[in-house]
Formats: sequence, C-alpha cells, structure tokens
Amino acid sequence: MKRKILFLGESYRADAITWMKGLKQFGGFEIITWELQTPSNSKLNRLKRILEYFFAPVSIRKIIRNEKPDMVIAERTTSYGFLAALSGSKTIAIAQQGRTDLWPEGSVLYPFKKFIQKYAFKKAHLIHAWGPVMTIHMKAIGVDMSKVLVVPKGIDLSLFTPSINNSNKIEAIVTRSLQPEYRHDSILKAFGILHQKGINFSLTIVGDGTRLNFLKDLAKELQIENKVIFTGRIPNTELPKLLQQSNIYISMPITEGVSASLFEAMACNCYPVVSDIPGNQSWITHRENGQLIEIDNVEMLADELIWSFQNTESRNKAVLRNREFVEKNANYDSNMKVIADRYHELLDSRNN
Repeated sequence: MKRKILFLGESYRADAITWMKGLKQFGGFEIITWELQTPSNSKLNRLKRILEYFFAPVSIRKIIRNEKPDMVIAERTTSYGFLAALSGSKTIAIAQQGRTDLWPEGSVLYPFKKFIQKYAFKKAHLIHAWGPVMTIHMKAIGVDMSKVLVVPKGIDLSLFTPSINNSNKIEAIVTRSLQPEYRHDSILKAFGILHQKGINFSLTIVGDGTRLNFLKDLAKELQIENKVIFTGRIPNTELPKLLQQSNIYISMPITEGVSASLFEAMACNCYPVVSDIPGNQSWITHRENGQLIEIDNVEMLADELIWSFQNTESRNKAVLRNREFVEKNANYDSNMKVIADRYHELLDSRNN
C-alpha cells in the first residue's frame, strides 16, 4: 500500500508542485494537501486569514484522523511549519524557504515568529535546507543539525535545456514575482540608463504581482516601454523557451533562500546578474560565473550589464560552467530521489 503524505502549504506555487511531484514520482507517495483559503490581498482579508490560521490546527487534525497520512510535510517554518508541529502527526518534515523565514525583520510579529519557528524546529523530525545559506541561521539558533537535510529540490534538466544565443543586443529576462522585495523598479531604471546611452536591448519581465501597473507606468516614464515586455503569469512549461531566447538573467531580491529561478536560468545558458546577498553568493562569484550587484545600485547594475555583454568570451565560458554546475548539484531527478528515499528511511525508523 502507498504511503500517504499530507502537504501543508500553498499547493499552486511552482516550488510546491515540484516538491510534491518529485515525491510521487521517485517515492511512490500519495499526496493530499491543505492550505489557507483566504487570500491576503486586503486589510480585511489579512485579518480573516489570521483568524483562519488560528483555527487551522483543528481542521488539520480532523484531516489526519480521517485520512491517516503517514507523515506531514510543510513549507515555511514560521507558518505552515508551525501548523505541522501542532498537527500531532507521528512524523513531520518542514522546510525553511528563505534565508531565515523571519521576514520582514521590522515586523511587530517578529518575536512571535521567532518563538513559533523554534517550536517548529524542535518538533520536526526532518528539516529541509534547500541550500547552505539556510543552515547559517539554523546553526545560530541551536537547531539539531543531525535533523537537517541540505539538498535543493533541483530543476527538470530535460525541460530547462541550454541554447546558444548569438544576438548582437542584450536580451534580458526577469522571472521573479512582481513584488517590492524583488526590486523590478531598480532593474527598469538601470535599463533607462542603457537607453540613454543608446545601447540596444530587450527586457522580458515574466510573472504577476502587486507592482505590475506601477512598473508599466515606470517603463513609460523612462521611455523604454517599447523595449520591455510584460508577459503576465505564464505556465511553467512556457518558461524554458523564454529563457532560451534570452542571454542575460536578472534577479535583484533584497533577501533570498535558494532560488529555483536562478538554477533554471543557469540551465538554459542565461548569464546571471543578481543581487549581492548571501543566498546568491552561495552560487555566484562576481565576474567569474555571473555578476553580483549591490542592492538598489542602479548605476552599478547598468555598468555590469554593459560589461557582461561586451565580455562575450567570459560570458560564454561562464554559461557552460553554470550548466555543468546545475547538472551536478541541482538535478531534479537525482535530488528528489535522495529526498524521497530519506522520507522512507525516516518512516521506517519512526515505525520500528
């Protein structure tokens, strides 16, 4: 009989889909899901969501009684991970999604988040760190590191395949959610500088988010709206083609855990130009296999984009090295098999 997993988290997210799909494919698990139903798109809804979260343990325990899953897994140690810890399940795995998951740092809920995260770490039998940068925080707060598995989920290398782009202009792509923390405005301003210098480019911005209209207006203000394409939300299956048509990948978040988007770009031979933060420093060395840019330093971003494009030989060597790196370290097939096997081992040891 198949072992059953209850997944707590936002099941529509590409990250979550990858996780669940891999467990079915390589572990033979049956997956059932539970998530909060109230969107946090207004003040009233945020209050409703908090109320829903408060009563969530009752709903989750009812599912466990009825469905009898073998284990519970959850994303984000400060939200669904805490709910997993309260679930009463005999076997629990939680994943830290960000560098610390304690975000935003200035929030009035910060002390509460610290408390519930410690509780979640204590109750979990397996803790996922999708990359080395996440273990720094875990070690600092005294997590039992014998419970931690440091393996990224990886990406599907049969979909995200390399291509040669010999374009005579910058063809850049951004694939991050249109939210303030991803600093799309800084990216547009840097391309505004390129436009003023008469440098030819196209910029594709993939995805949706609260900043869409603001960013469209900014592109018009910078007089680059004819060179910027906003695709809106697209199926993940269409993403490889867009990456393959691009030669530079840009991502400027102010905080980062492990970015599947970066791995996808590296797999498709896009040269990475990313923010100089710990989550990116784990994978990118400045002017060796990509560029690291100070957060919100628009002039530096513009200058490094020009350097990247002019130094064709350096860029070509880097993209080949990056493809080798993802094949070795971020292969979905091998990494998800490691994770699925670990779950079976955990369940075997918990049932003995």
